Amino acid sequence: MSKKILYSLLAMLILTAFVLTACGSAPAEPAAEDTTSEEAEVEEVEEVEEVEEAEEADASEVEVFSWWTGGGEAAGLEAMIEVFNAEYPDIEFINAAVAGGAGTNARAVLATRLQAGDPPDSWQGHAGQELIGTYVAGNQIQSLNEMYDAEGWIDVMPETLIPLISYEGDIYSVPVNIHRANVIWYNPAILEENGLEVPTTMDEWFAAMDTLQATEVIPLALGEQWTQLHLFETVLLGSLGSDAYDGLWDGSTDWSSPEVAAAIDDFAKVLTYTNSDSASLSWQDASQLVVNGDAAFNVMGDWAEGYFRELGMVPNEDYGWAPVPGSVGVFQFLSDSFTLAADAPHAEGAEAWLKTAGSKDGQEAFNPVKGSICARTDCDPELFGVYLQSAMEDWGSNTVSGSLTHGVVANDSWKSEIDTALGLFLIDQDAEAFQTALLDACVSSGPCQ
Repeated sequence: MSKKILYSLLAMLILTAFVLTACGSAPAEPAAEDTTSEEAEVEEVEEVEEVEEAEEADASEVEVFSWWTGGGEAAGLEAMIEVFNAEYPDIEFINAAVAGGAGTNARAVLATRLQAGDPPDSWQGHAGQELIGTYVAGNQIQSLNEMYDAEGWIDVMPETLIPLISYEGDIYSVPVNIHRANVIWYNPAILEENGLEVPTTMDEWFAAMDTLQATEVIPLALGEQWTQLHLFETVLLGSLGSDAYDGLWDGSTDWSSPEVAAAIDDFAKVLTYTNSDSASLSWQDASQLVVNGDAAFNVMGDWAEGYFRELGMVPNEDYGWAPVPGSVGVFQFLSDSFTLAADAPHAEGAEAWLKTAGSKDGQEAFNPVKGSICARTDCDPELFGVYLQSAMEDWGSNTVSGSLTHGVVANDSWKSEIDTALGLFLIDQDAEAFQTALLDACVSSGPCQ
């Protein structure tokens, strides 16, 4: 019922009451004026107005929070926003992206907003323990089971992925992609000039970097601390193998074991081949050192490939790729997902955004630009470049392990403790203390209690 109709009915009731009073016999004594009915009508009008205003605001916009602000990441997001705008032209998309490596800054801002009761409608998160152990545990996001049923997503999402975004039978996010973390990018010309093959084992990698250290080329380009955590997890994987690496996160591999000590030693040795200004470089800066010819290797997720293509670089000419040495045949993955806030200010807008994010059109627009493969299994491979087609093949055939840095294997508390321990190790290089701190973190926030 509209505001005008309610006011018209109210006016008619008052007029009718007035006419009946005028035509009837006058009461012996003046009766007290009864305003209860009129007040109820006015309250009903006000309630309807509030509902209409809320519905109008709910459907008029959506605020989406991410850390995609540069390179192929921002370009991929813009491509998906274009699909959203075409499907929902009446909903304003508010891009609330916050810059900062791997979401470090953005997630700090997000945590502050959630604590203050000011959530964005939808935000980027990582499938796995970051999602389940943080946002689901904090009752900060809504279940999406009905949307999954309505959109038919169960049939087109990988079986490996659904458990990582589910808790007690409820599904809590919409994955938009699959990234690979354990990629070593290299400059083919530098390797050829120095007579080097692409290394497949840790020993081969050390030997290649020993050769490069005698030249003016940086053997391994490295950036700020989150990229060093990323490097650390890939060295753990390469040194331990997938079974023992996976065991670190379920408690079946002992953090105090000699094998973990050896992996830490490998990591310490890897660091000796890196650039001295790493702390001041972003991941893009470090990646660009490779394609510029200043560095031979860089370990980074395959979002780097989207960045290389944005720079106009040609695959297999300006850059090449391989699994991080020691992890051949293993796909260390992460998945970017979008959530629906438990108290989304614009829930209808958020649901529209999630439908686009999970759609075939949305993912085919987003992923080739972002430098990732679709989370959906029905995307057209012909839309993707040579690297991403190789990633699709590996995702379907390799052993799968999860990323630490990017939220799959550890919740935020555990990851934060590991990152703190890493920061101290980067300063004092005390491997024994580092291993002890890693064990303590597992006892404090992981399965080692």
